[in-house]
Amino acid sequence: MPSEFSGKHVTVAGLGVSGVPAAKVLHGLGAHVTVVNDGADERARTQAAELEALGVTVRLGDGAASDSGSAAGLPEGTELIVTAPGWKPTKPLFAAAEQAGVPVWGDVELAWRLRGHGGRKAAPWLAVTGTNGKTTTVQMLASILAAAGLRTAAVGNIGVSLLDAVTGDTEYDVLAVELSSYQLHWAPSLRAHSAVVLNLAADHLDWHGSMEAYAADKGRVYEGNQVACVYNVADRATEDLVRAADVEEGCRAVGFTLGTPGPSQLGVVEGLLVDRAFVEDRHKNAQELAEVSDVNPPAPHNIANALAAAALARAYGVPAAAVRDGLRAFTPDAHRIAHVADVDGVAYVDDSKATNTHAAEASLAAYEPIVWIAGGLAKGATFDGLVEGAAKRLRGAVLIGADRALIREALARHAPEVPVVDLDRTDTGAMPQAVREARRLAEPGDTVLLAPACASMDMFTNYNKRGDAFAEAVRELGA
Repeated sequence: MPSEFSGKHVTVAGLGVSGVPAAKVLHGLGAHVTVVNDGADERARTQAAELEALGVTVRLGDGAASDSGSAAGLPEGTELIVTAPGWKPTKPLFAAAEQAGVPVWGDVELAWRLRGHGGRKAAPWLAVTGTNGKTTTVQMLASILAAAGLRTAAVGNIGVSLLDAVTGDTEYDVLAVELSSYQLHWAPSLRAHSAVVLNLAADHLDWHGSMEAYAADKGRVYEGNQVACVYNVADRATEDLVRAADVEEGCRAVGFTLGTPGPSQLGVVEGLLVDRAFVEDRHKNAQELAEVSDVNPPAPHNIANALAAAALARAYGVPAAAVRDGLRAFTPDAHRIAHVADVDGVAYVDDSKATNTHAAEASLAAYEPIVWIAGGLAKGATFDGLVEGAAKRLRGAVLIGADRALIREALARHAPEVPVVDLDRTDTGAMPQAVREARRLAEPGDTVLLAPACASMDMFTNYNKRGDAFAEAVRELGA
């Protein structure tokens, strides 16, 4: 049966994790697909060869989006653009599309529109976004849903293509979907069953242009929600986004808090995760869901992630026992407040994933006293608020990376009594030295915490490599 894409001229902007599946799916639906990609490195050439073998046109390198026969920079005949989420809205290609009246979708928008294609079940989406904690929350949610006996998967902005989930052979009951602000920007018709914005802090402002635009794109996740808009009681901005959303009749605002929950909230009471939202007579009753000790690890921000996941699962009708069982079964990814080892009475914790100040703030709040290993690429961040809030917890600090001076200066202003070791090097060998210096500063009962508050690319390929280097250096201490 011909699809709505049969014979349609579609330009896919960008290769990578999202672009290649989009091109394949569209080609399989009968579209005339042209892929344009700024880069022309070995990976791009390999992906291009794979697509060209199927009959897809691929153009690589600067200026790939235009051709001599095109109008206003669009590949000739383009009727739709499907973009990789990382392409900025300021790209000339999108200005040309707007001028020509050509719609621009992201891969998430395409996946949303293809739900139920070919007679497949259109599984509802439980959507998660926020500045930090998205992946962990989505994985917790998928674990809870699976514990309830539901066919599910953690998909979206975590390396698993949503397109594969909605067009593949497996029919899911419900999907746990991680969505970035980039993806939400390009997904105008997305309407989730229920959704959460975990938190909001300045991030990716170079892409969005302003904090207001960034928040607005995050808030798109609430548009058209059917059952619950879940928000963070401790982060008023997330509740404001709920208030601004246009939702279906009967959709409820549900908060999560690390304190005692009020009606229509989930929270913590005497070491228990409890639900006062999805129970009968929520003004008088509460349902025990799990113990705090069921959350791995039970750091405050991770408990918040667990409550958000539980709220979405409960919105879908999951029983309390499945929340407990799912949280117990969940194993966090590497480099997320991961305990590496205890050496001479000192705990060593790897939170290399804390690549911005908001994530590092949550990590620093989980331990005391701390010898803090920090630094890297600041990406325009400032550190005064982070240091001021953590000062009383710090035994010492070891600084690495290209922008370490920014953290050193914040420490001098707000924690002048804290000893600081400034390692004037940005090679990968700095990490073993940093761990040795941290060991020298630490005392039994302390935590040496790698929570860089910065990106890793000045020294390492990615935050995973940075965390691996830390863990290896710690293991060498105990050898």
